[in-house]
Amino acid sequence: MFDDCADSAPRPIRVGGKWTAMVLRCLEDGRPRRFTELREPLHWITPKVLTETLRAMERDGFVSRTEYDENPPRVEYALTDLGRSLLGPLDTACAWARAHGSRITEARDDYDTGVLGPDAAA
Repeated sequence: MFDDCADSAPRPIRVGGKWTAMVLRCLEDGRPRRFTELREPLHWITPKVLTETLRAMERDGFVSRTEYDENPPRVEYALTDLGRSLLGPLDTACAWARAHGSRITEARDDYDTGVLGPDAAA
């Protein structure tokens, strides 16, 4: 079943965590951003979680982190070519979510009310 994936590629394939797509969107215009600049549009994400997300994205090669030897210290984040290559699939996923969002909401509502959930009569 997974013979096509039997090479030396790292597995499991993971494209970031819960907030990765939003960070990608914040950096998609190509302009490097400071942490505080990312915090503005992502204000509902705690600084700790944003830091963890950026570190994971840097580790995966999606984001570059540039430190400047200044006082006060300045750090900027930018998409790498690998990170930029995720924008097309992200656009596709967003289009799919827009097209099917109401069906997902309906399925969740049915599940939560027991129509299709674990408490539904078999």
